[in-house]
Amino acid sequence: MEFSEAKNKFIQTWGALGSQWGINKTMAQIHALLMVAPDALSMEDIMDELQISRGNASMNLRALMDWGIVFKEYKAGERKEFFIAEKDLDELAVKIAQERSKREIKPALRVLKDVSTGVKNDTSAEAKHFTAQTEKLYDFVLKADNMIEKVTEMKENWIGRLVMKIMK
Repeated sequence: MEFSEAKNKFIQTWGALGSQWGINKTMAQIHALLMVAPDALSMEDIMDELQISRGNASMNLRALMDWGIVFKEYKAGERKEFFIAEKDLDELAVKIAQERSKREIKPALRVLKDVSTGVKNDTSAEAKHFTAQTEKLYDFVLKADNMIEKVTEMKENWIGRLVMKIMK
């Protein structure tokens, strides 16, 4: 397989996976391109490589920077902005886990807490069952979120890094 074919296949596949993970395809493709690029790329480079508009590139680069997995890099003497992706895969996984927790798990926890405590006045069998099930689900999702937080905190200390190395 030629390099350009392999690179294109990777970018297309990462884009398809991204849409399955709940992010837009172009955002995932930009991330893939930056992840495998040896140097920072300008917005024009990204637009040319992926055949996308400036607005699409700009919007998705901003979103990737909000996630903390793409950064601006300035080059002396250049007026253009350049972008580079987080290359450390462990750090990338931590940032994605933290962002998904913030965007998906924490809002779900708030809703589960609201609905499980909101029907306390209703004493019907159906309401009691609903409350019991949503409380169990809240507890389960809270444990999962706590586990994500503990794992991402482990990256910060030497014991956590040791545990992570043992787990690999």
